[in-house]
Amino acid sequence: MKRKFLPLLSLILCLLILVPTTAAAPTVQQGSQSGDVWDLQFRLHTVGYYQHSIDGIFGYHTLTAVSRFQQNYGLKVDGIAGPQTWSALKRVSANASELTMLARVIHGEARGEPYEGKVAVAAVVLNRMQSPDFPDKMADVIFQPRAFTAVDDGQYYLQPDQSAYQAAMDALRGWDPTNGALYYFNPVTATSAWIWTRQQTGKIGKHVFAI
Repeated sequence: MKRKFLPLLSLILCLLILVPTTAAAPTVQQGSQSGDVWDLQFRLHTVGYYQHSIDGIFGYHTLTAVSRFQQNYGLKVDGIAGPQTWSALKRVSANASELTMLARVIHGEARGEPYEGKVAVAAVVLNRMQSPDFPDKMADVIFQPRAFTAVDDGQYYLQPDQSAYQAAMDALRGWDPTNGALYYFNPVTATSAWIWTRQQTGKIGKHVFAI
């Protein structure tokens, strides 16, 4: 699957510098101009609601994107990014640093796998964020002890390629080839008896996916 994206790598580097890293973003609305609007636009872009210039200016297109998101997620449709909208958006989207984290996991865990398998690895991360059995923040899911081999052996820190970023975007926009899986493993190298007890949802490339 091929998609047209903004120049992601340069955009991400720019946003990592400009976007604030505070835990709770303030309310922003039409007319606002700030790093928080950059973050809002970027997050809306990752989930397919915003396809215009990411410029930190809350204009008509940002208003429309926020309103569409609110409508689809059962929120009050006022076009204002307040606490409830931010909370819902952060659960299903990624900021610049989180997108890079997701791409690093993909590259470290599924380098050499078919493209669908790369999306599948990202989907597992996102599925865990939605599960009550795992943390709800991407960094906490990725760095949970012994959760991902690539983090343990250092492959996570390799520079992800464009395919990894694209796979991350496709997963964020709703493609889940795993059918809701929370785990995956290589049946050739797996040493855990426990993982074989999980209900399997499919196999993609070398990985078996399970819930």
